[in-house]
Amino acid sequence: MSEPTPIRTLLCFAMQPAFFDLPFGQIGPVWKATQTLMASISKLEGVAIIGTLDDDQTQVGTSQTFPWTWYMLCDFPDRQAVIAACNLLRTIVVDEEDHRLWKYMRVEARMGRALTIPEL
Repeated sequence: MSEPTPIRTLLCFAMQPAFFDLPFGQIGPVWKATQTLMASISKLEGVAIIGTLDDDQTQVGTSQTFPWTWYMLCDFPDRQAVIAACNLLRTIVVDEEDHRLWKYMRVEARMGRALTIPEL
């Protein structure tokens, strides 16, 4: 029996205006929560992180649509694992006031298949 084909997924993250409304000295908890998010995605069963990209040096401010703020390219074992990764924004607590990560960023998952480059 063949192994199931992973779902190649681009997780696109955009920082919300609430993040930019924070005084600079108060963004630390959001960064820690983001680290928790990334580590939690990497620990989901069957997930392989292929790469990340952060365009914060050439894009400043909120992203309303593409281009997003940062990305993770991953292979997921199934759609339920992609949903679990997205759901982390609802569950990761940022501060003592019980704000969740989704107050500060949003995610969109683009799912497809790996595109094989043909040999010529």
